[in-house]
Amino acid sequence: MTNICLIRHGETDWNVLGKIQGKTDIPLNANGMQQASMCREYLKAFDWDVVVTSPLIRAKKTAEIINESLQLKIIEMEEFKEKSFGDAEGKTREEREKLYPNLEYPNQESRSDLIDRIMAGLEKILSEFPNQKVLLVAHGAVIHTLLHTLLEDQSELKSTYLKNACISNIFYQENRWSVKNYNIIDHLSI
Repeated sequence: MTNICLIRHGETDWNVLGKIQGKTDIPLNANGMQQASMCREYLKAFDWDVVVTSPLIRAKKTAEIINESLQLKIIEMEEFKEKSFGDAEGKTREEREKLYPNLEYPNQESRSDLIDRIMAGLEKILSEFPNQKVLLVAHGAVIHTLLHTLLEDQSELKSTYLKNACISNIFYQENRWSVKNYNIIDHLSI
């Protein structure tokens, strides 16, 4: 069985302001680094084989902080970069609703392209780290889309906002992916 623990990156200033980040490379803020440290303290109690991360700085820094106590190899995978939100990046919810009332953002990555990219990343993990325990640090839209794609009953997930530094767990067994849990925040004390 291959186990993947999905971790959403820690908070950024744009998260606080409600700005959509997408592929814009925004760093963690002080709270985001603290959240990553809380993830580290929680995750060090378990055995892991490798850390995989999106190459965007907010995910990469979260992975580096978590890895301080684990001392594992960190692998960057482009497949887990955040979705490109095109012209909407850097805009608040209010700005996006005013400019794009139908929420169709010009030049954004299509949902089907995003799913194809993420699923290709999962296949890559399966081939490179079979039957291992993988920490995967990624982004809200990536994790939400991945869970939505894998979950059989998607009704509850649709209204779920994945919090910064939340943990979700999936596993691959008997030729299929399953979701164990998602949006776990018990390890965050702030």
